Amino acid sequence: MRAAYRAHRRAIERLYEDRATISRHMEYEDPITKETKSGLQPVYENQPCRISQRALGTNAQTEAVNQIAYETKLFISPDIEIKQGDVIEVTRGTVTRKYTAGEPFIYPTHQEVSIQRDDEA
Repeated sequence: MRAAYRAHRRAIERLYEDRATISRHMEYEDPITKETKSGLQPVYENQPCRISQRALGTNAQTEAVNQIAYETKLFISPDIEIKQGDVIEVTRGTVTRKYTAGEPFIYPTHQEVSIQRDDEA
């Protein structure tokens, strides 16, 4: 990596104040039954990152539920393999939220991933 990229990457990574756990749907062996199962498994844990809200949340209030939907951008190391559809839990301070990853865009210094939170209040 060129020296300019290294310096730029270090500067970006100093801004990472959040932590991410990336999980993926995959097959695994149940440690008790030894059966092969399919489910969500963590592939990276406690990775430094930064999230930034792309747009204000929309409010879809109904009589039964208040639906939360908004889009956020995740900034993380380009060394982390993120696939579209991965589930990403991001912790900022004491708040942890769950997102679904879009397709990442990788730069030499970082990667940007569109992540969507779809939850109920």
